[in-house]
Parts: sequence; C-alpha cells; structure tokens
Amino acid sequence: METLVALSPLLLMFVLMWFFIIRPAQKRQKATANMQSELRRGDRIVTIGGLHGLVDAVDDTTIYITVADGTRMQFERQAIARVVDQAKTTI
Repeated sequence: METLVALSPLLLMFVLMWFFIIRPAQKRQKATANMQSELRRGDRIVTIGGLHGLVDAVDDTTIYITVADGTRMQFERQAIARVVDQAKTTI
C-alpha cells in the first residue's frame, strides 16, 4: 500500500499528460489524415510550405495543384496543411 501511495504522484502526472498533451495531438493527427483523404478536385488548399493552389487532380498518394500563373505542380497528400475552400458538390 505504501508503494501505491508513493507512485500516485507519478501516475497522476501521466494521466494529466495524457489528457492535456497526448490525446489532443492524436485528435489533430486523425483530423489532418481525414482532411487529406477527402481532398477532391476544385478544393483551394495550402501546403505545409505555404503554397496556395487549386486541386486539379487527385491520385492515390499524390495530388496535382494549379497555382496562380497556371503552373501545375505535383505534391504528396501529406504535404497539404489545410483546405481553405472546399469545392461545391453537384448531385
């Protein structure tokens, strides 16, 4: 019983770290992976390098974006930081 009392501050610190550091990081990682898997043609995106563009084509592991001057560039899906404006869906 004395060992449990001695380890309780360490256990409490681990639980607090889990709720304030590890869990939110896992949620952000899952949200980013979900966003990257749902990319589609017409989305306005920003890459991790800060390049703004329009998604022109989507492949399994890569996407092609068009930048302001009409240049078409190829990027890995993991290089997309965020979607600025999603394409309108037509059903």
